[in-house]
Amino acid sequence: MNTQIQAIHFKADRKLKDYIVTKLNKLETFYDDILDAQVFLKLENTSAKENKVIEIKINAKHSTFIQKETSLSFEAAADIAVDALAVQVKRYKGRVLEH
Repeated sequence: MNTQIQAIHFKADRKLKDYIVTKLNKLETFYDDILDAQVFLKLENTSAKENKVIEIKINAKHSTFIQKETSLSFEAAADIAVDALAVQVKRYKGRVLEH
């Protein structure tokens, strides 16, 4: 899967990018028709500790899946977002196979 990662207003290190790509590649085990993924990493300027936002957009053959999560770290936000995307992909695959 082709994955584009954009860090907005900061420089993301290689370790974080590799972690996100590894997590996203696991989605292909649920659905084979995933084409690519776009990931946006943002830092919010708030007084709250949960200021790291990750937004993931997955483009599949006939559908698009989007998930946005906020957490204390980008790794935790990526875990939550990928788990939610896995649920979306499984649900979509179930609907497609029924028809």
